Amino acid sequence: MGDYLLHQDIEQEAHADSCGMASAHDVPASLPLPPAPPSVTGGRPLLTRGEGHYLFLEDGQRITDGCGGAAVACIGHGRKDVAKAMAKQIDKFTYVSWAHFDNKATRDLADWLIKSTGGEMGKAYIMCSGSEVVEAALKLAREYFVWIGQTRRVHFITRDDSYHGTTIGSLSLSGHVSRRAPFEPLLMRQRHRISAFHPYRQRLAGESDAEFVGRKAEELEQQFLELGPDSVAAVVMEPVVGAALGCVPAVPGYFKSVQDICRKYGALLIFDEVMCGMGRTGTLHAWEQEGVVPDLQTLGKGLAGGYQPASALLVGKDISRLMESQGRTFTHGHTYQNHPVVAAAALKVQQIVQDEDLLTNVRTQGAYLQLQLREKLGSHPNVGDIRGRGLFWAVEFVRDRSTKEPFPAGMQIALRVQKLAQNPPYNVLLYQGQGCAGGGSGDHVMIMPAYNVDSRVIDEIVAGLSAAVEAFFSRVCQVQDEGDQRQDGLVL
Repeated sequence: MGDYLLHQDIEQEAHADSCGMASAHDVPASLPLPPAPPSVTGGRPLLTRGEGHYLFLEDGQRITDGCGGAAVACIGHGRKDVAKAMAKQIDKFTYVSWAHFDNKATRDLADWLIKSTGGEMGKAYIMCSGSEVVEAALKLAREYFVWIGQTRRVHFITRDDSYHGTTIGSLSLSGHVSRRAPFEPLLMRQRHRISAFHPYRQRLAGESDAEFVGRKAEELEQQFLELGPDSVAAVVMEPVVGAALGCVPAVPGYFKSVQDICRKYGALLIFDEVMCGMGRTGTLHAWEQEGVVPDLQTLGKGLAGGYQPASALLVGKDISRLMESQGRTFTHGHTYQNHPVVAAAALKVQQIVQDEDLLTNVRTQGAYLQLQLREKLGSHPNVGDIRGRGLFWAVEFVRDRSTKEPFPAGMQIALRVQKLAQNPPYNVLLYQGQGCAGGGSGDHVMIMPAYNVDSRVIDEIVAGLSAAVEAFFSRVCQVQDEGDQRQDGLVL
């Protein structure tokens, strides 16, 4: 195939006469491509209201929320029962310093979270953001080894093309090239990477699950041996990789092999479930589907569903028992840690998920979402992979389906598709990502609707996405066929 080019001349329209779009959309003969992103224009659409699965803009446009932001809005928008729970706590008191007082809202949430693990976790710290809680996990892992006299353990092993947060510590753990790049001189040198886990791009022809897992396990063990097994504090991984790779689950047996290696050499296993946890993949905790319990677990986005900024660090029973038996206190704290209104909101959201049996719906509608994505986009020449679990799905775009060649990073394909889908006539909000092919290249969009979604809304999301994909790539191919080879003016 020839070069794909997008530049100023073709930003004016995108023809879609023979794209096979969903009938839910009447596509005009001449369709403008999306405007420049906020980094160029300095502005974003003004949201005025959210209700259920829909967002409403200042100009009256209604957008179907297909991603909940970054997989945050897990019960949809505008739930009055959550607002009432928050107001009830506010009427009592709005803030208390965790260093001076305990509060019932935080106690109740912590107790609920511990019970939700079947007793596998023994302690919970309530915080306010994913980056914050990953930072806390890193520090607790280190302090645990200080407590038991293994002070040489200062190294952390993570994976390429991963993302664990935006603070210096959490970003140090991350393998997301573009997000790390401006800050590399500031980042920790005790973080060491192994390759990403990406079956679509890494599995060899004819390679079985067991063979693939064995090859990955050997790489991890070699990293332990190179660093010195007694110098590694923890291995940090997402059970289902989120934004960095786009909803990539592990194959059976992978995390069991990772845990076996950690135990062999005395390191901790930390699961970052900030994005994939709290029901997003069909079980409350993503590790439940892996048969592996981590030593530390981070939670975030779906914990309070966006009604408050909430996160939590769950501590495994072995570490928590040691803390209790030796009277150890974690040397850590934030001003808004154990915030009572945050805790009240998070507990109410989790009660709704439980009382309305939404985890069953995640599995049911997740299966339907998978079916619809594969039916509408599975044969598209620029769709390389459709992957995910529960209501956590991604579509990866490729330049050449047969070779899996990604588009050049500078074309920002996923961003353009996302922008186009958000605009009329598609009106669907997606989450875009770049870097899933490694080295900053590779484009994907993520579909992560609320847990109470139904098949009708799933149909809206998939129809809008598939129509936007057809319109976008048909215009790209048209320009290629017209033989326009100019390289000037790549405009978003």
